[in-house]
Amino acid sequence: MLPTPGVAAELIQDYASTGLTLGPHPLALLRHHPGLSGLPTAETLIARGARRRVRYIGLVITRQRPGSAKGTVFLTLEDESGTLNVIVWPTLVERARAAVIHSRLLEVSGELQQQDGVTHLIAERLRDRSIWLGELAVRSRDFG
Repeated sequence: MLPTPGVAAELIQDYASTGLTLGPHPLALLRHHPGLSGLPTAETLIARGARRRVRYIGLVITRQRPGSAKGTVFLTLEDESGTLNVIVWPTLVERARAAVIHSRLLEVSGELQQQDGVTHLIAERLRDRSIWLGELAVRSRDFG
């Protein structure tokens, strides 16, 4: 008999075949990684309210660069608790182009803003952490 696949193996297969999983979120499995030590979840950030400096990491699930936004890119990142909207101004888009376009797992440092129940993280620094996902095939939905 074949051995039962582990949680990580099932997660990789789920994403490879359907692009999602009904099991644990990939970030829930990575929380023990030293690079995520002390980083809050989306739910925690939103509950804490607006702050000058925050760091957050999440899977890139959408990228949008509307023509009317004059080069600004809007990202949606996801972790095991929910999603967080990220705004990347054109100057940072140019400096961190590879991370904006290609990252699957992105660490963002910046200012958390909240107004009228809407939360945005205004990116000041981006770091592509996709290597931490190994062979996990996470794909974002990209809109022009």
